[in-house]
Formats: sequence, structure tokens, C-alpha cells
Amino acid sequence: MTKDDLIQGHSIELLKALHILTRDGKINQDSRRKLKQVTHLFRFIEPMLQDLATHHPDFHVVDMGAGKSYLGFILMDQFLRHQAPLAQVIGIDTRQDLIDRSESLARDMQVKGMQFLNLSAAEALVSDKLPAQVDMVCALHACNTATDDAIRFGLARQAQYMVLVPCCQAEVAASLRQLKSRHKQDPLSELWRHPLHTREFGSQLTNALRCLQLEAHGYQVTVTELVGWEHSMKNELILATRKGSPQRRAALRLQEILDRLGLDGLRERFYVPAQFMQTQHEASQAEVTS
Repeated sequence: MTKDDLIQGHSIELLKALHILTRDGKINQDSRRKLKQVTHLFRFIEPMLQDLATHHPDFHVVDMGAGKSYLGFILMDQFLRHQAPLAQVIGIDTRQDLIDRSESLARDMQVKGMQFLNLSAAEALVSDKLPAQVDMVCALHACNTATDDAIRFGLARQAQYMVLVPCCQAEVAASLRQLKSRHKQDPLSELWRHPLHTREFGSQLTNALRCLQLEAHGYQVTVTELVGWEHSMKNELILATRKGSPQRRAALRLQEILDRLGLDGLRERFYVPAQFMQTQHEASQAEVTS
């Protein structure tokens, strides 16, 4: 893809303000990668935005761990300012300097409909600065448990859509390392016996548990790759759409996996609707009779 193909349809002034393009309109390899990822992500998000604009024109998109707010500004430039002028993007980040920078950029570019809040995920859950119900939650390259914080926030605020690109998942892998001696007799432990496999299996397992959690709470989940592997190894994209009632089977599956691997300490992190909380025996019996 040439530079002209990549920047087609974007505001050149915005790309310069975001330091994706240099002042003379050039783009380096790192910026090309970032722009390609965000642009590709927008193509997945656009049908969701169109649905929200049709049924709920004053919808809210919350970008958790917004960083420099590349995603928020691209969404505003590519869609919201033209097709959903009543909608709002709210960027949340714990770094005040990034919040200040994004606010300054929005003023300089005369971008309306954007708000930036200096909050942690825990603070966002209870903050009255955010609407009681939001429509879309995004978390792009959310490191380790930040993706789970975004899921928790989305569930609490009844988000219609969640768009997640996880990154640097370490907690589950760390738990697997601590339990290696417990699983020596289980041939499946070969999947994470070597340190590299522990990391990769831990990452795969983490995202599988996230998908089951979302399904347990009534979401339809699609998992795909964001861009080609040549651009990023942190490439998994989880798209979730709230479709209906909580799903018992997904909740039981999630709990069975935690039971099988001895990851009891992660139940709060990957929590399911209260009506589906089961002991290992109850879950197994329920699966047999379902």
C-alpha cells in the first residue's frame, strides 16, 4: 500500500497534528504501521458506528487507555463529524500529559464532540463524568489486564459494542508458571512446559477466557486479526456485539477451564453472571445433562 493509498480520505492537517505525517507530508515506517492499524480497525468499527448512528444518533464511544487518542481522532475525522454529529468520543487515560495534549489538539483542530478524562479504569467504573450507559467501548493495544478493565467497564455500562486489541498478557501465564508442579501428570501441561510456550499459551488462554466471558454476558463474539503479522505480533482483534440474554453454556465452559487448570484466583477477573456461578461438580453435572 502506497502512502497516497494509506492517507486517502484522511485530513492531512490532522495527520500532521498527530505527528503521523511530518510537516512536509512524509511518513516514517513506525507512523505508517500505526496509521495502517488504526485505519484497518476503523473498517471493522464503521458498520457498528452506522448502526448506532441509525438507532441512537447521540451515542457515546469510550476509548479506554486512549494514549495519544489516535483512534478517537480518526473515528471523528472519518465518520462522526460527517455522519453522527451528535455523537461523542470520550478518551480515558491515566497520564495527565496525554489528556492535556489531546485536549489541546482538539481545540487547535476545532474538533467538537470529544472529551478527555484523566481516570484509571477503577475510577471510570464509578465516575459520574461518564454516562450511565455507553454504546461502544474500545481498547486498542491495552496491556495485560487493561483489556479486562475495559470489558468490566463495558459490561457495567451496558455497551452495545466492544472492540478490543489485547497486548502483553502476562497474568495468566504467571499463574500457569506457579502451577507447573501441580500439572506434571497431565499431558496437556506440555502446552505450557517451556517458558516461551507458557507465554504464548497464556496469551491464547487469556483471550479465550475473555471471549467466553463476553458470551456468558450475552455478547456475540468474533475473533480475527487486525493487520498482517508483518506489521505487529500483537494482532488479535476481538469484536463483541450485545445480542441478548446471558449464555449459560459459555459461563460453565469458562469455569470448567479455570477448574481444570487450577486458576481459581482468576475467577473474579473473568467473572460471569451471578446466576451461573457454579462449583466444579455442579458445572460438570450441568454440562453432562445439557
